Amino acid sequence: MSLRQMEYFLTVVEEASFTRAAEALHVTQPALSHQIKALEKAVGGALLERLPRGVRLTPMGRAYLPHAELAVRSAARARRAARAAAGAEGGELHIAALHSIAVGALPDVFARWREAHPQVLLRLHEYATSDALEEAVQRGTADLAVGPEPAGRPGTVVPVGEEEVVLVVPFDDRLAGRTTVTLPELAERAWIRCAMEPVVHGERFLDWACGQAGFRPRTAVWTEHTSTAVRMAAAGVGICVAPAHVVRGAVGEDCVVLTPDPAWKRTLTVYARVPPAGAAAAFVDLLRAAWPSARPGGGARAQDGCGPVARRAR
Repeated sequence: MSLRQMEYFLTVVEEASFTRAAEALHVTQPALSHQIKALEKAVGGALLERLPRGVRLTPMGRAYLPHAELAVRSAARARRAARAAAGAEGGELHIAALHSIAVGALPDVFARWREAHPQVLLRLHEYATSDALEEAVQRGTADLAVGPEPAGRPGTVVPVGEEEVVLVVPFDDRLAGRTTVTLPELAERAWIRCAMEPVVHGERFLDWACGQAGFRPRTAVWTEHTSTAVRMAAAGVGICVAPAHVVRGAVGEDCVVLTPDPAWKRTLTVYARVPPAGAAAAFVDLLRAAWPSARPGGGARAQDGCGPVARRAR
């Protein structure tokens, strides 16, 4: 079997049609069918079931699909790495990151990269959770991932900095004149919750943390993204929990940031399936040099999504 046959197979699956796949690949339909049949002969069985209208995967095809995707993406990644290492025009570097990191910390890093390496195109892939981020790296979607230290240790893992997780309130809040606050002081307050909030000990983090402080948080609004939660908190809808760099990136100086007592922090890393080389290695070096520094102070460690956790739970 060949890489081209795998690419043809993936295109047929994506288009759910030999006709549309042939058009997308700029080949004739008989040529496409011939290559798919040759691939099926090589693997020892039918991968696709031909239907009157379209196609669908056979059980063998479903088993084969993720491996074909990984092979094709790995080949594309190898081509990108080689071109980027040589400084070739049109080289690409694919970066995967949690949404909170992408919106908060990466814009400045990407700007510095474009100044230093304008010939290498950056493609950003954003994910809601650390699990989804790690899965994307394993599938070969990206050359590098930026997020909390992965549980599965996919290959090379490089610490790049520490992220502080803070509480956000509006300027007219009764706590606005302070710099720190304990959770029991917030027992009667309403919260802006985020769908990216992690799970700890079988509970969403804020439920678990507030439970340890002796109360259940009263939710005012559920949001999909961290940046939206920060905007809502700045407008006075409720309190939210967010990485400090997201607050700067999402609303600038339009709100008051409070540090929980004890402080919540998490170590962030850049990781990849293979040791970074060429442009990937240069990006890692830039990320380590440019990462926004956390404010001083100890405390509990944080992990995942848009808020902190005491330990990895999923």
